Amino acid sequence: MGTPETSREPCPDRILDDIGGAFAMGAVGGSAFHFLKGVYNSPSGARLVGGTQAVRLNAPRVGGSFAVWGGLFSAFDCTMVYLRQKEDPWNSIVAGAATGGFLSMRQGLGASARSAVFGGVLLALIEGAGIMLNRMLSGQQQMPVIIDEPQPNIPGYMGQVPGLPQAPVSAQAQPDSSSSSDSGSGLLGGWWSKKKESESTSSGSETKILESFDAPPVPNFDYK
Repeated sequence: MGTPETSREPCPDRILDDIGGAFAMGAVGGSAFHFLKGVYNSPSGARLVGGTQAVRLNAPRVGGSFAVWGGLFSAFDCTMVYLRQKEDPWNSIVAGAATGGFLSMRQGLGASARSAVFGGVLLALIEGAGIMLNRMLSGQQQMPVIIDEPQPNIPGYMGQVPGLPQAPVSAQAQPDSSSSSDSGSGLLGGWWSKKKESESTSSGSETKILESFDAPPVPNFDYK
């Protein structure tokens, strides 16, 4: 985010830009103020007409006064930039003091000095508020945001880091086929496997015999 000095237009174009912005601000603000004042001072039944007449008479004058102040301020500001060869808040403070003193020169030296002090203090407050606001906004933008990402609850994840080469799950889960074949080889292994097969066939035959066994007939106790 740029400071108010660096975000403004370059110096030759800055004068016209400030003149137009000051005139628009003065015209809009003066229109609202004088419309309300005209409505309040007009008699009942003609308040709307009185407000519009007050706007037509006074809004251009207020806008012109603001435009003169903005043009002089930009001219003094560009002069300070040319003399000091840098842009900082001191240029605006000195330009505000010089503008206030220049506009009050017709009222005497004392009034011009007071206006210059008032303009310098006012611009110092405005520049200080702008610097503080920029620092607050820049501090909020630079604050890191920490987000805790939970680990995915996936079967077979086992705390492994995604993106790295992982061991295949089939190789970890399945037992070694060579060891089972070695354990089953030999005389003792063959006898043990035959014993298991005989037990399984015997249990199956018993189940088949029990299923095929017919129940005895129910006796009949009727009197003959």
